[in-house]
Amino acid sequence: MKIRNPYLVRAIGWSGTRLVRLVAATLRSDYTFLGPLPTDPRRPSGQSFIYALWHEYFLMPVVRFGTPRLAALVSRHRDGELLCMLLRSVGVSCVRGSSYRGRVAALRGMLAAARNGQHLAITPDGPRGPRRHVQAGVIYLAARSGWPIVPVGVGFQHCWRLPSWDRFAIPRPFTRMRCIAGEPLHVPPHLRAADISAYCQLLRQHLNYLSALARLWARRGGASPPQLLPPPPRLVPPISHDLCRDHRCPRHQLGRRVRTAPIPIEWSAIELPRINAEPLG
Repeated sequence: MKIRNPYLVRAIGWSGTRLVRLVAATLRSDYTFLGPLPTDPRRPSGQSFIYALWHEYFLMPVVRFGTPRLAALVSRHRDGELLCMLLRSVGVSCVRGSSYRGRVAALRGMLAAARNGQHLAITPDGPRGPRRHVQAGVIYLAARSGWPIVPVGVGFQHCWRLPSWDRFAIPRPFTRMRCIAGEPLHVPPHLRAADISAYCQLLRQHLNYLSALARLWARRGGASPPQLLPPPPRLVPPISHDLCRDHRCPRHQLGRRVRTAPIPIEWSAIELPRINAEPLG
C-alpha cells in the first residue's frame, strides 16, 4: 500500500525519526579504519571521501556517525522522503536520485556537494539491487570527482532482518554495532568499460570482507577487530588498457604498457563464514 497523503507521510516521518534516533542512542557503537589515512567523517581533514556501504546497513551508521559535512544519496521514492527527514534531523544533507530515476540530477548534486567540501555516502547496490552487487555509478562518480572511495563494513551483534530484496538489518536495542573503514580506493579519471567492471568487482570484494569482519567484531566484542579472516586482495588499480592518462597515477609514470591480472579469489559474505564457522545472519 502506497501512502500518498503528504500530512500522513510527515507524521510517519516524524514518528519514525524519533524511534530510529532512540534506538541508535542505545547502540554500543565503535568505528575504526584499516587504511593508512584516518577516514572518520566526524573529524576535520584535508581530504574528502566517498563512503560506500551496503544498502542493508545504511541507516544506523549514517544516523550514529552523521555530520553536516556528509551528503547522502537517497532515491526519489516515497520511502526516500522518509529517509531524508531522518537524515536532515541529524544534520546530513540529501541528494535525491538513483540509477533508476533522476540519475543525471543525482550526479550533478553529488558533484556539487563534492565541490562544497562535503563527504559523500552511497549504497552501491541500491536502491533495488541485486543485493551486494556494486553498480557502476559509484565508480563513475569517483572518477569524475577525483575523490577516493572508502569501503565501510557494518556489523551488528544481534539484529532483525526484513523480508526485502536486501534483507535490511534492524539492530536490536542495546546491541553492539561495529563499523570498519577499509583502505581508500583511488579511481583514475579516464576509464574504459572493462576497467569500470574490474573496479566494481574489487569494491564488492572489500565490502563483503569488511562486513564479515565487522560482524565478527560485533559478536566477539573487544577494543579492535579480530584478526581471524585472511585479508582480501590489495586495492591495486585494475587498469586493463594501456597506460592511464592521469599523470598522478604511478602506472602512468612507468613509461610502459601495464596489464593487471584478474583477481583469482571470489570473496562473498556467504563464503567468508565457512572459514571460521561463524554465521553472518
